[in-house]
Amino acid sequence: MKRLVVALKSNPTPWTDLLARSLPGHEIVPSFEALDGRPADYVLTGKPGPGVLDAIPGLKVVFSVNAGIEALLAEGVVPPHLPIVRMVDPGLRDGMLEWVLAQVLAWHRNLFLYREQDQRRDWRQLTERLAFERTVLVLGAGELGGPIARALAGLGFATRVWSRSGADIPGVTSFAGRARLVEAATGADAVVNLLPLTPDTTDLVGRAVFDAMNPGGLLVNGGRGATVVDADLIAALDAGRLSMAALDVFRTEPLPADHPFWAHPRVHVYPHVAALTHPRTAVPVVVENLLGFEAGKPLRHVVDRARGY
Repeated sequence: MKRLVVALKSNPTPWTDLLARSLPGHEIVPSFEALDGRPADYVLTGKPGPGVLDAIPGLKVVFSVNAGIEALLAEGVVPPHLPIVRMVDPGLRDGMLEWVLAQVLAWHRNLFLYREQDQRRDWRQLTERLAFERTVLVLGAGELGGPIARALAGLGFATRVWSRSGADIPGVTSFAGRARLVEAATGADAVVNLLPLTPDTTDLVGRAVFDAMNPGGLLVNGGRGATVVDADLIAALDAGRLSMAALDVFRTEPLPADHPFWAHPRVHVYPHVAALTHPRTAVPVVVENLLGFEAGKPLRHVVDRARGY
């Protein structure tokens, strides 16, 4: 009987129960400790420590419970011969779509500002603009960025997407390559960052991007914290280059209590909740990929270690 280890920091029961029902011919082990030195074929995990996976005999595939896999690419975590499969599931995709649209629309329709006025009992109508009068740039055109760019375009926003290699999305203007990042940001009213964290994307979103945007813009970061230069973001907010930032990811999590983002009046801090992985939508994806692999099909969504995602 093949063995799948579920090694998560959160409660593994929802995962193990669904996996056991979906894979009756497999043994589902609820933790590394419960494996007790036995061999296993598969691991479903998020952030195992260095050397943990090396100690499991017979391991064939590492399934990530997260869309971001930088923790699994850290030195000594996943042996180089093992394929890493990143999480691509409809629940995670839809969650990010909902969160990004909520931030963009709340900013676009002045809902954040009206909330501040409400607290002051200030009855005052603010200038409103229609969606087609706003330009929104989405950074990243993959499983998350692509659907979000299409949704923004569907709402009428003048939508652009920037990615490493370019993407053909109907109704969306595409830019490719680092040399065209500032061009893509020029005249943008809002930038939505959904990029993975790689050596190429670390500190990518900084002063040059903010200076290229229209004054009073919005930054939404649902990708990774280290892709944005914190000091440049605060400077842009203080100078009025940006009017607001909605941030769900940070260089250090939880965000330290003394970090200036907490006290800044134009920063909305979210505790990494934009797109959670839900077992009821993620398990079927894992099961389909696993059973396909056992039937001789190539694994889907395998991480390219050279690219970092």
